[in-house]
Amino acid sequence: METRNVIIVGSGPAGYTAALYASRASLSPLLIEGMEPGGQLTTTTDVENFPGFPDGVMGPDLMINMKKQAARFGTEYLSTFVKSVDLSKRPFHVVCENGKEFLTQTLIISTGATAKYLGLDNEMELIGKGVSACATCDGFFYRDKVIHVVGGGDTAMEEATFLTKFASKVYVLHRRETLRASKAMQERAFANDKIEFLWNTQVEEILFDDSGVTGLRIKDTKTGAESQRDTDGFFLAIGHKPNTGLLGGQIETDDQGYIKPTNAPHPDTNIAGVFACGDVQDHYYRQAISAAGSGCMAAIRAEKFLEEFGEA
Repeated sequence: METRNVIIVGSGPAGYTAALYASRASLSPLLIEGMEPGGQLTTTTDVENFPGFPDGVMGPDLMINMKKQAARFGTEYLSTFVKSVDLSKRPFHVVCENGKEFLTQTLIISTGATAKYLGLDNEMELIGKGVSACATCDGFFYRDKVIHVVGGGDTAMEEATFLTKFASKVYVLHRRETLRASKAMQERAFANDKIEFLWNTQVEEILFDDSGVTGLRIKDTKTGAESQRDTDGFFLAIGHKPNTGLLGGQIETDDQGYIKPTNAPHPDTNIAGVFACGDVQDHYYRQAISAAGSGCMAAIRAEKFLEEFGEA
């Protein structure tokens, strides 16, 4: 069975940056791309907050260029996803869905976190066309527009409050008549005169035309009455789920499932030689630039680890 110096599980800004730094350090990394090569940015249209692109850049184009850059220095890619890993001893054992197996001296986990969606018809197809799960990514595009946000936790309150910097009005739709958000977050949202709450409200359908989202069909959860609302944007703020299932509970996580760093600010995990970067260990920033930065850190830590054990 082939043994590698570094295997990176997952792509996106974190994985591709880790690959770039690892390959430039002559570690010949193998990057296993996962089920969504390029990560969440492949579903994003204009990215205007990544440094170096004064006119913005398309999310898929940014990921393609990151991948090409790492390949230039020797990164090898494998288009499959990891089914399981055995971290009980080094070298670690990695089993892929396509049947391939590897041993690796170090492992970098950059599997990301998946935004939770409602499962409505056309929901995924309308991402970037009026549907979003990231206010800090897309809020700028809704200046002086009307936005509807679904959710009732801290994430929804944070997203709604942030969106008032741009939107003329933000409506928060919640299935119940009380919020799950912390008291402080609730009070901040209630005090914002741009935010209005629609209680006992459930979204049944996203309305759209060739230009994108135009409205929502909603239902009163108490009476069952349905109605339609015009909107320029529909933001989902019902949380994210870190993609850690393949780890089989071998890595320490917090109560939300995000990997816990054990040597902050370094990206070390509770298992020596295993490092985590990107959204799989970050529930706070969740930005392409912060993910890329953590990917750099993970690769450098892997390099130093291998040097320490005389394996680089």
